[in-house]
Amino acid sequence: MPRTTFKLIRLLLVGLMVVISPGLVSADDKPAEPKLIKHQITGLFCPEREQDFKVLCEQKLAKFKLVSIDYANAEATFDYDPAKEFPGAKPEQVIERFDNEVRNVSRHTFGVKPLRTIPKEKLKLIELPIVGLDCKACSLAVYEIIFRLKGVEQATASFKSSKATALVDPEKIDQTEIEMALKQRGVTLKSAQ
Repeated sequence: MPRTTFKLIRLLLVGLMVVISPGLVSADDKPAEPKLIKHQITGLFCPEREQDFKVLCEQKLAKFKLVSIDYANAEATFDYDPAKEFPGAKPEQVIERFDNEVRNVSRHTFGVKPLRTIPKEKLKLIELPIVGLDCKACSLAVYEIIFRLKGVEQATASFKSSKATALVDPEKIDQTEIEMALKQRGVTLKSAQ
């Protein structure tokens, strides 16, 4: 059968489908535009956690398509429709509900929060050498202590470098307060030499 005849038959069948079942197929139907949404991700405390997050998204959060991860800024971009996934939710509720989903499937080791509103250049980086930081679990514990402090915008804790970092709003918290919080929880800091 000539190629033009095949195309003509196909067009006729599509047209017939539109007449028989309006609303099923339309000449104006286009694939849905992707809705790229960026969130700050908690729990990305060391580079190795990036792969953990990718696997989690593939296996347990497939309806929220992970597009990219920016470890340096603890952010991830997703392709999903908030109105479809969280019907009737207000914007602040979308983040809260997405956070609940991520926390539940990750056993509370990852979470979602709004993107930071303070420009990165206004934040201060604090580095803290830690004694005994030798596994992911220890790193997570140190990270959780630091990240939960008011004024901490982003944190890391790497067992490979035996160091934690905090990106902070200097008007809300300083290094001494972070060190005190760590010491109160039994974390030993390496002394400056």
